[in-house]
Amino acid sequence: MWIMRPLAKQVGWLNIPHSRDESGWGAMHMPISVIANGSGPTVVFTGGNHGDEYEGQIALMKLVRSLDPGEVQGRVIIIPHLNYPAMRANARLSPIDGGNMNRVFPGKRDGTITEMIAHYINGAVLPLADAVVDIHSGGRSMYFEPSAIMHKLDDAAMYQRAMEAMKAFGAPVGLVLTELDSAGMLDTVVEDAGTLFVSTELGGGQFTSPRTLEIAETGVANILKHLDVLEGEPVARETRVMETPDGAYVICRDHGIVEPLVEVGAMVDEGQPIAQVHDYENPERAPSVYRAGIAGMLLIRHLPGIITRGDCLGVIATDLTG
Repeated sequence: MWIMRPLAKQVGWLNIPHSRDESGWGAMHMPISVIANGSGPTVVFTGGNHGDEYEGQIALMKLVRSLDPGEVQGRVIIIPHLNYPAMRANARLSPIDGGNMNRVFPGKRDGTITEMIAHYINGAVLPLADAVVDIHSGGRSMYFEPSAIMHKLDDAAMYQRAMEAMKAFGAPVGLVLTELDSAGMLDTVVEDAGTLFVSTELGGGQFTSPRTLEIAETGVANILKHLDVLEGEPVARETRVMETPDGAYVICRDHGIVEPLVEVGAMVDEGQPIAQVHDYENPERAPSVYRAGIAGMLLIRHLPGIITRGDCLGVIATDLTG
């Protein structure tokens, strides 16, 4: 049974202790907002889990300004810049401690800045949540065909709820993902608690576009309507449900300058060249050609011109079969 809440819109900051040379008793103020009214679920939205991913940060700042508590049935908690120091530095990781926010959960109260933020979110915010939506994009190193994301889950009922929410978000691709390394992720602690979780990857490259921002803003509103926090039906969008099976990842084995041969979102055949890497120290050598290991959609590609051995060069997604 949902708890009745008074009509309220609270916009403020989390006070994060940050003692440093310039300010011994200093702190950082990380924005957080709560919009609540009546009875209904609590939905937590986060952006800026990695500081150089901006669609979620912009969409959630707009949501703070536009959401009228009189329209809400339940509670919406909005944290636009989860790794606030990283956002301030236009970086994926915190410049203070090198922390990757999406690898430190559940965090530590007496840890680094990144660990303290994760500890507060894990202990004070996530227990309130009936659903968590974490909005990512590719940051400086990757570009994605805009996708809403859920994980392969053993619990059939939870899997179905996540599938319905992912489709409701309304991104062009709905990706059912098995993480390569899920330890320390926000995703993992939310799902381990039995809470609905949806993520996204909406473009990348440290820039935004009208297309990716529209997908983010419409997706946020769609989730709130899907969960009956807002009245109305989600905007109907076709979502192609896909997965990343064995052979999906193309990993670079060279240092060099990468030349993409296929646009993100294009369909490729097994064995088709998707990129080649030029040896910048030996221009007389022919480039190394990288091919799709499976047939499907080029969902992700490495974005910067320079690539290093071990980097992910591309990922192929296929239509979900199970």
